[in-house]
Amino acid sequence: MGNRLSKIATRTGDAGMTGLGDGSRVEKDHLRICALGDVDELNSEIGVLMTEAIPESIASEMQVLFLRVQHDLFDLGGELCIPNYTLLKEEQVAQLDAWLKHYNDTLPPLTEFILPGGTRAAAQAHVCRTVCRRAERSIVKLGWHDTLHDSPRQYVNRLSDLLFVLARVLNRAAGGQDILWKNQNKSD
Repeated sequence: MGNRLSKIATRTGDAGMTGLGDGSRVEKDHLRICALGDVDELNSEIGVLMTEAIPESIASEMQVLFLRVQHDLFDLGGELCIPNYTLLKEEQVAQLDAWLKHYNDTLPPLTEFILPGGTRAAAQAHVCRTVCRRAERSIVKLGWHDTLHDSPRQYVNRLSDLLFVLARVLNRAAGGQDILWKNQNKSD
């Protein structure tokens, strides 16, 4: 798959164009590059999340999960970088579904909307969730113009749901709870 980077500053992008994994060149603001950039940003934000203090009771399983997601996101980036190429597999989406079910089953049902926050780790999980939703929008937009397989769109959709659930899990593992939204216009 594609060339590995051995030289970072090539100056080939100085005119606003960049190369894709298949050797073709596109504008740096092309929908494909925007989607790829959003996925890259998400991967970086998950890297930040991994540096946060995570309760010891779940720290090792979270590190394994987040590292697996980072590898999956790299696969997703590779798929976006090479038109008509498949790297992300249905099994990777299925793994997100399994994690989502497992962690959601440990939580009480929601009765209100929740606000992002609580612990720093939970708040960062919410940042990851919102960046993931942006990546999803970029991938969907790209899919309206170029042919994409289903897995990239499905993966980021499931991942954003998982990140929401994990923010709740992180708060609870730290001894906290959800921060419920209170409708200021609602009469009690």
